[in-house]
Amino acid sequence: MKLLDEILQYNEEFVKEKKYEAYSTTKYPNKRMVIVTCMDTRLTELLPKALNIGNGDVKLVKNAGALVSHPFGSIMRSILVAVYQLQADEILVIGHHDCGMAGMKAGQMIDNMKERGITEETFEMLTYSGINVTKWLQGFQDVKESVSHSVEMIKKHPLLAEDIPVHGLVIHPNTGKLDLVIDGYKE
Repeated sequence: MKLLDEILQYNEEFVKEKKYEAYSTTKYPNKRMVIVTCMDTRLTELLPKALNIGNGDVKLVKNAGALVSHPFGSIMRSILVAVYQLQADEILVIGHHDCGMAGMKAGQMIDNMKERGITEETFEMLTYSGINVTKWLQGFQDVKESVSHSVEMIKKHPLLAEDIPVHGLVIHPNTGKLDLVIDGYKE
């Protein structure tokens, strides 16, 4: 059985048995917070448990590295929607130790893409179009600096109200221990 078939089969039973009722909540976060964090699989259950958050407590935005790399990209748009439409009053950026984006070299990923059939012509077309794929795919060297950069990009966004605290933290993916990088109440 293929993975998608397994998911659909399970989902059919989930709905039939009304297991969704245990997760009933509203679209507004109970703790009035939005968290930007990494998509790392180790954080899926650990991060909510380590922060004492449950279903319906926060808006959770995930991407590779918990990076806000563009002030007008989808991550920043999601943050603004959470603040202005969904009643979030605080923002947390939570990176983590041992992140796959730490020290990531774009060259290796580009080589992997080529091995999977992405042609040199595609990379040339992107370059011609003004896209620096190598820079776009580059990781970061220090997780605390990366979190600080994302916090700064959010905090200085022209569409974010100045009274919204933006905090920066780093979580250990094995223990759940949080290290405070930026206290948004003091900034």
